[in-house]
Order: sequence, then structure tokens, then C-alpha cells
Amino acid sequence: MYTYKIAETFSSINGEGTHAGQLAFFVRFTGCNLNCSYCDTKWANVPDAPYTEMTADEILSAVRKSGIRNVTVTGGEPLIQPNIIPLLKMLCGDGRYVEIETNGSADVSEVVRIGENRPALTMDYKLPSSGMESFMRTENFALLDARDTVKFVSGSRADLERALEIIREYGLIGKCAVYLSPVFGRLEPAEIVEFMLAHRLNGVNVQLQMHKFIWDPNARGV
Repeated sequence: MYTYKIAETFSSINGEGTHAGQLAFFVRFTGCNLNCSYCDTKWANVPDAPYTEMTADEILSAVRKSGIRNVTVTGGEPLIQPNIIPLLKMLCGDGRYVEIETNGSADVSEVVRIGENRPALTMDYKLPSSGMESFMRTENFALLDARDTVKFVSGSRADLERALEIIREYGLIGKCAVYLSPVFGRLEPAEIVEFMLAHRLNGVNVQLQMHKFIWDPNARGV
């Protein structure tokens, strides 16, 4: 039986994405292959991050006990975890809506090959202010469909301009959900709306991290 290094599990609401505002059970893995300038989960990404070893059966049991249908698999970076695909298949096979939050650097092809019952992908494209844009795997864009999301977390006007370039180059509008989100406390949401109006970005959503407005922005487990 495979075991996984889990930083935390908790019940809350989805703060982002197409299911924002809905109840979700979160499974957060330790470890990440990136180091974004604005990361709000660095505590889970460091080499000595605290974790609990859980089997797939134990994770599924915790999901079932929560009584919540939506499951958000996050990190860290879930797709660099050993043996993640069997866990995803188990969660999807239990009749759950499963969403993976992935950072845009990991190959998503194994997830897509799960088939029609695969998890939805909420995939970042790391913009210049993150310091991690060079790690982005643009080949992933061709694998996405209407169930998936690409999220651009923007910390500056230059980030927004770069996001627009990527959206247009890869034809993302109409292919999947597209979100522009401010780095919390660094870019005013109104500036994103003004940018969207200026470029007539029909089909693009402005997104705020809902959980950071409901609770303390630095709170864990929410």
C-alpha cells in the first residue's frame, strides 16, 4: 500500500477556481519544485516540513468522514508526489469531484490519461514577478479541456501584459476556464478589472482569494 506525506487535511470552502465558495475537503502534500516569490504555503514546501504519513485508504476514509463531495488536492506540488495517480483514481472512483491545484511546471499527461473520470486541473502559469516563469511547461496547454482552469497570479501591470500574451498565444479563452488573480496585497483588484476592460477580455474571470477575506490571510487550515 502506497503512503503519502501529507502536510494537512481540513474541511473549508474552495477559495479559488470554478468551485470557489463551495465546501471542499483539502489534502495538502508537502514539497514543491518551485519557490515563488509570493508563495503562501512555504511552510509546507521546505525540506523539513512537518507531515503525517497516510495511505490512500486513510485519505479516502478522511474524505468520506468529512461528508464533503469536492476534494481539492494541493501542496506543495501534488504531481511530483510518488504514486499520486493511484490515489487520484481512487478518489475519483468514489464519486467525488476532484480538483488538482498544480503549479504549471509538472507534466499533466498522466492525469489526462486517467480518462473521462479524471480530476479537473487548476493549473498556474507563473508570471515574471514569481521568479519561476522559466519552469513553465507550456506543452500542458494542449492537454486541457473545458473542465480545467488556467490561473494567472499577477503582481504587476507587466504580469498582466504577459498573461495576455500567453492567453492569446495558446488560445485559452474558450478552451478552459481562465482566471486573473492579484498577488494578495501587491496588486489592486481594480487594476485587473481595468485591464480586462481595456482589452475586452470576454471569457476571462477576475478572481480574489476568498478565504483570505473571510479569515486571517495568514491562517492555515482554512
